[in-house]
Amino acid sequence: MSDPTLPERVLVVVAHPDDVDFGAAGTVATLTSQGCSVVYCVVSDGSAGSSDPNVDLSTLAKTRETEQREAGETVGVHDVVFLGHPDGRLEPGLGMRRDISRVIRQVRPDRVITQSPERNYERIRASHPDHLAVGEATLRAVYPDARNPYAHPELLAEGLEPFEVPEVWLMASPKADQAVDITEVFDLKVAALRAHRTQIDDPEGLAKFVREWTSATAQRFGLGEGRLAEAFQVVDTR
Repeated sequence: MSDPTLPERVLVVVAHPDDVDFGAAGTVATLTSQGCSVVYCVVSDGSAGSSDPNVDLSTLAKTRETEQREAGETVGVHDVVFLGHPDGRLEPGLGMRRDISRVIRQVRPDRVITQSPERNYERIRASHPDHLAVGEATLRAVYPDARNPYAHPELLAEGLEPFEVPEVWLMASPKADQAVDITEVFDLKVAALRAHRTQIDDPEGLAKFVREWTSATAQRFGLGEGRLAEAFQVVDTR
């Protein structure tokens, strides 16, 4: 018998290439292994993801796009949308809301996973301003834009009918209330992260760092010794 709680389609909306892999690659691998279709939407072009003063930004953006596609394939995601907004300068304005609403109406997901718009003071690196902006823009796109026929009328002109997303799962939320056990797919999460070669300074130490972090999450939710987990805040948007 199929699991009635398993979504058929999930859309993940994040600010940068690699954000989904840090926050939810294990959950995504779990979903795709059960037959769920997952689409990634990366809002920025990733061109600010370097401290090298001599890097060519357009080349970096293309490289990071390739890395994200490779990471997605690792966990069973074959459809990645890149919106190309300028990295480091994201704001939850109407243009971003429209672009995310367009993808929502195209994918018509049962669940959207995105970044929390609420700053997490215990994990400040997870609360990059671009992350907060994308989380806020995505929630605004989910409600009310994507479901409102009068929001962004150009989308109707493109033949994209309104769509109501039933729920949103927020990554890196200070109010997380849902844990997903990723113990069996942990190696896939690490492999997806290692695909981001421009961003990972210590690929050998990566697994240890991620294991400690996901182990602490599992213990916080009472999953037991030796288990690994990712956590989310679930928002009912109906």
